[in-house]
Amino acid sequence: MRTVRSDSVRNCSLRPNYAVLGLALVLAGSTAMHLGNPKFFYGVVPPALCTDAGGRLGVLSRAQWVMLSAVPEAMAAVGLLIPATRKPAATATALMFGAFTVGHLSALRRAFGPRGTPKARLIHSLRLPLQVPLILWAWRLRGS
Repeated sequence: MRTVRSDSVRNCSLRPNYAVLGLALVLAGSTAMHLGNPKFFYGVVPPALCTDAGGRLGVLSRAQWVMLSAVPEAMAAVGLLIPATRKPAATATALMFGAFTVGHLSALRRAFGPRGTPKARLIHSLRLPLQVPLILWAWRLRGS
């Protein structure tokens, strides 16, 4: 009878990687939110990029930007789950979160502007700092 060494079990590729699963679930949940409740994300889309906000760089409406941004999030979730694509998916996910930070900064600036509300200030003050752990989480998965 052959005995299995504990180190070979530890290195078994069937063992779940909870960090990968966790971020994939966060991304899948966010994708579902983009599709099911797109207005939740409208405030994060910079008005300069929106045709419905008179943006000078506007090419899409807020709704279209939100729906479009669901695509890379869904692709990132799937890419993280596939070991062969995990490193490039993790890199792309960290870069995506970094790019989304621009929208969060824009939303925070507007929340503290003349038309900002106490609720918007609170929401965007909480959302912006969440980008840092998300970026670090994705970046660290490059080695998984």
